[in-house]
Amino acid sequence: MRDYFYTLADTAMKLIADTEFATLNFSGEQSDFVRLNNNRVRQAGNVRQMTVHLDLIDGRKHAAISAELCGDQTLDTQRLKDMINTTRKQRQVLPDDPFLNFATEKNDSDYDSQNTLPDTDDSLNVIFKEAAGLDLVGIWANGQLYRGFANSAGQRNWYHNANFNFDWSVYHSSDKAVKMGYAGFDWDSSLLASKMSSVREALAIMGKQPVSLTPGKYRVYLAPAALYEFLSMVIWQGFSLEDVKTAQTPLLQMVTDGRKVDSSIQLTDNRVDGFASAFSAEGFILPDSVKLIDSGCYHSSLASARSAKEYGEPVNADYEYPSSLDLAAGDIDVENILKTLDTGIFISNLWYCNFSDHEACRITGMTRYACFWVEKGKIVAPINVMRFDETFYNLLGKNLFGLTSQREVILDPDSYHQRSTSSARLPGLLANDFQLTL
Repeated sequence: MRDYFYTLADTAMKLIADTEFATLNFSGEQSDFVRLNNNRVRQAGNVRQMTVHLDLIDGRKHAAISAELCGDQTLDTQRLKDMINTTRKQRQVLPDDPFLNFATEKNDSDYDSQNTLPDTDDSLNVIFKEAAGLDLVGIWANGQLYRGFANSAGQRNWYHNANFNFDWSVYHSSDKAVKMGYAGFDWDSSLLASKMSSVREALAIMGKQPVSLTPGKYRVYLAPAALYEFLSMVIWQGFSLEDVKTAQTPLLQMVTDGRKVDSSIQLTDNRVDGFASAFSAEGFILPDSVKLIDSGCYHSSLASARSAKEYGEPVNADYEYPSSLDLAAGDIDVENILKTLDTGIFISNLWYCNFSDHEACRITGMTRYACFWVEKGKIVAPINVMRFDETFYNLLGKNLFGLTSQREVILDPDSYHQRSTSSARLPGLLANDFQLTL
């Protein structure tokens, strides 16, 4: 795909007038998708898609257009010619763009990860075996992801990643189920077997009479998946330069009032250990990492090309939310988490999260799937679904007991238009006085 894109880009750039400047972005994938229900294949297919996005610039005016490619060099070349002609016509009636910002220094890059993907059939056979007798539903995605950039200054950037992502849950009864995920580059059948064994253990506990908790404050353990749901609400606007400058960030108290969370909290957008490309849609090379919270204090915002131009900041992000969220580990051994929790709630997942008080960064949502009541370091029973209402500052601040020393890599399973390259590396979190409301 790299050679195909570069050939198209070379052809397109020859059509650009002397007064014009063009950027061309490429997004492609070749993936197997398999939908499972009741531990059987319900839908299977292979997706091969390529998309280009052209931005044609003349002075401060520009127009952009996107199109799907078919893989035929002659047809796709003609499609690019038509795109150039269309954007030229559109640009004539458009005003100047005061925040137009694109890279003018030539910085090439080429990242091509080693392809160690498992065979889809082989992996599915392992899944069927390990989940035998279980009511499993989920989606398997496995394949190559591509991103590319070219401009009329001769800059060329390429990114290739190959990974798999198995996102599934196993139904027990009523509203009870266990949710699990396994994603990465190198398939390990023994790790899948271990995860499925954990699912069976959780299902056995879910057969017990559930406990109905009264509203109040509880000691809780948030597994990495649950913590990810909570943090996802915060990071969407929390570190956006645009939202910081317009006072729309939910972390406004940290930005303007100097409010802090626990000094152990180190939160970064870490592309070195992530799965996203290191160049922006405008051709800017992005830093390896950006400190978001350092020693409990708000440190930096994420600036896209347009916001960087508007507010006079350097570009450090493609979009203004973390693509590779990284929360530093603590010192609690996850093997001893029940003993450390002692008495409280083990929360595997949270669901339906939303802000109950945006300015206070207070988030509400529901416990979901395998959440258990724990007494004296032992799981007693599942809990009935409860609503929580808690602030970011309490959870990661005054009520934080600690973070696990082991972290989990979570790949975003989203595939609405194309497979996502966003990810998170998170520990589990132990906290006191977690507020349950009803």
